[in-house]
Amino acid sequence: MRLSARNRLKGKVVEVTKGQTTAHVRIDIGGTVITASITNEAVDELGLKPGDGAYAVVKASDVMVGKD
Repeated sequence: MRLSARNRLKGKVVEVTKGQTTAHVRIDIGGTVITASITNEAVDELGLKPGDGAYAVVKASDVMVGKD
């Protein structure tokens, strides 16, 4: 699979919380923690667990950025 480098964020998994069908995977990206929502099946297939290296892929056509 080819992806634009702009859409991939390398980090480390800090927490995986499974729900009924969807899991929330928290990934530390250089000190900022983001949360990805993926299926429980994907968590199992990828074998994701805290401490693992992972890439978050931003799936959006537009991303709005604001300043604090």
